[in-house]
Amino acid sequence: MKKALFTLLGLLCLPAIHAQSIQGAWTTTQSSNGIEIEHVLIFAGDYFSEGIFEKSTGKFSGTKGGSFKSNGDALDLHYEYSTTDPESVGTTNAVAFKINGEALELGEWTWRRLDDGTPGDLHGAWLISGRKRDGEIVKRDTSGPRKTMKILSGTRFQWIAYNTETKQFMGTGGGTYTTADGKYTENIGFFSRDDSRVGAGLQFDYELKDGDWHHSGLSSKGDPIYEVWSLRNP
Repeated sequence: MKKALFTLLGLLCLPAIHAQSIQGAWTTTQSSNGIEIEHVLIFAGDYFSEGIFEKSTGKFSGTKGGSFKSNGDALDLHYEYSTTDPESVGTTNAVAFKINGEALELGEWTWRRLDDGTPGDLHGAWLISGRKRDGEIVKRDTSGPRKTMKILSGTRFQWIAYNTETKQFMGTGGGTYTTADGKYTENIGFFSRDDSRVGAGLQFDYELKDGDWHHSGLSSKGDPIYEVWSLRNP
């Protein structure tokens, strides 16, 4: 009886514990010259990314991100890319944070939780590590300064191409996603290279093999692709 009671209490506590995790996606908005700007912040594993865009149109405004560590009541944010402040790349900034239920206080900003890393199958920070060419997987080194990262919560995604050595930003896009019956579906919410793609939906086949994400279908340009993505190590 006592064991059963402890088990029940443990189960009742699980949602509260999980809700206090910073993992997942968060959002906040600000007004700029009468235009509502949305910020979507994703934490996945040891990495984070913030996408910034006009809420009504999806017009891209900026992005920044990298890795993070919890340090008591602060987050140490190490920037790998930033369009808002390129000189911050390579630096670490300690920002006070606190989670109150479904709200995240981070510095002077208050964010509302979008998800806790569920229900999508692909929560994590991934680096492209291979492509299929002529029927064979060609591996790609992920340790260099030039990276293509895709970071996903349970419902939101963002990809970013950048170079940590040169501080160069090459492009990004993001939005919402679902995984069901072996199909990965993206709905584009912002795209730095082409605002006209906002609102488009793309569907791919996906499979997890030995921890890697195999992703195949047609690109936004209609070209066939087969990509392999690997989870980032801390």
